[in-house]
Amino acid sequence: MKIRVAGIIEESVVDGPGIRIVVFAQGCPRFCKGCHNPAALDPAGGYDMEENEILNLIEKTKLAKGVTFSGGEPFMQATAFVRLGKKVRQKGLDIMTYTGYTWEELFKISEDAPAVRELIEISDYLVDGPYMEAKKDLTLPFRGSANQRIIDVRKSLQTAEVVIAVFE
Repeated sequence: MKIRVAGIIEESVVDGPGIRIVVFAQGCPRFCKGCHNPAALDPAGGYDMEENEILNLIEKTKLAKGVTFSGGEPFMQATAFVRLGKKVRQKGLDIMTYTGYTWEELFKISEDAPAVRELIEISDYLVDGPYMEAKKDLTLPFRGSANQRIIDVRKSLQTAEVVIAVFE
């Protein structure tokens, strides 16, 4: 299966805990003012990559703790990212997914799009909410604005309440 990507970073320490491979999805409907990755907004931009090409890059990064799905908006290609995510999990890596949607919006969308729910469930952490330039805060780990939350997906699904992830 092909994924439309804006790019891939093979070693990042700012897109989640530990050394991570970051897959930037191409296309985003939000158009947040001050977006950190405006080249990824146009769904017609970027380029297609086969799932196996991405997996080969992931396998080359031996020190990686996990994979981050960022964007653009990964939930625009939820089915493809679920497939990739399942294979990432088989390799023992964790998944952090960034989205401009809130947790609550995603569950509403998932009523008509089951792959959205699957992408939530395959993720260990979800950074939710649109980037808000007025709430920009460079001191926050792994996110750009104070309205965004880093959600511990497993605990949140177990308790049916949003549980904020804590990194030590």
